Amino acid sequence: MSKLVTIIGGSGFIGRYIARRMAKEGWRVRVAVRRPNEALFVKPYGAVGQVEPVLCNIRDDASVALAVQGADAVVNCVGILAEHGKNSFDAVQAEGAGRVAQAAAAAGVAQMVHISAIGADPASDSQYARSKGDGEAAVLAHMPNAVILRPSIVFGPEDQFFNRFAGMSRVSPILPLVGAETRFQPVYVDDVAKAAVEAVLGRAAPGVYELGGPEVMSFRELMQEMLTVIRRRRLVKGMPFWMAWVMAFDFDITEKISFGLLPNVFLTRDQVRNLSRDNVVSDDARGFADLGVKPVALEAVLPEYLWRFRPSGQYDAIMESARNLRS
Repeated sequence: MSKLVTIIGGSGFIGRYIARRMAKEGWRVRVAVRRPNEALFVKPYGAVGQVEPVLCNIRDDASVALAVQGADAVVNCVGILAEHGKNSFDAVQAEGAGRVAQAAAAAGVAQMVHISAIGADPASDSQYARSKGDGEAAVLAHMPNAVILRPSIVFGPEDQFFNRFAGMSRVSPILPLVGAETRFQPVYVDDVAKAAVEAVLGRAAPGVYELGGPEVMSFRELMQEMLTVIRRRRLVKGMPFWMAWVMAFDFDITEKISFGLLPNVFLTRDQVRNLSRDNVVSDDARGFADLGVKPVALEAVLPEYLWRFRPSGQYDAIMESARNLRS
């Protein structure tokens, strides 16, 4: 019988790519998610019955234990960018990660891969970065041979980064940026999946790997690259950190006094903290080269999914050609 991998959060942005690649490797794939009925799209990734969504809440001991039972490998992809209700940073990214590792160890799982993030640090003043660091420590406490992957900002067709700002450019002549000069090293989501598969297959030494693409660019440069791809002219304006802090404070307070009825989906104070720090691979860190993966360049992927934000969508090139003919 083929081996079984459980992917916690396997229908999410990164998880679905790992699920697809593990199915191609011939493994049975258990996609563990909170809402299995909304993850049925993963089933065609493999043969009939090869990829199956199952119920799992990373905050619940019993469901996590059941999800990893009988698995040969476990991949934890669960992460959040902002807190909402019971899904706090600590509950999901620290305690949740530790819960998955503890259950994996108890079930005798041979290999664990944990998706973290560049900047993870238990001593950070950012709740997000601190919980990521605590999560890594909890994973290693139970699964000392685990492989931890720390990607920079991840891009791809389903991302909430380029898609979000490209959507804004449709209606706004200005793109306001917090941390316009902060540097990022964007990494293609399928390259992260390749790295995770290498680790699951035992072709990566245990430890931490930082994953970044070929380009290091500022936030401003990333937006200018995006605007070039979608063929729009917009003013990219950096926002002072003091102004961003005031706005984020107001949004956070509004969410708090409304008891969550008006969630802060715009900008949090913790996001402002993170946007003040570069998000690039450390000079001495292990990375893609150590995993045998060559990362894809940003410019090779963006046009494949951002074309829909062009003024004439998929017909933009034809319209441009027609204008040239008329002139």
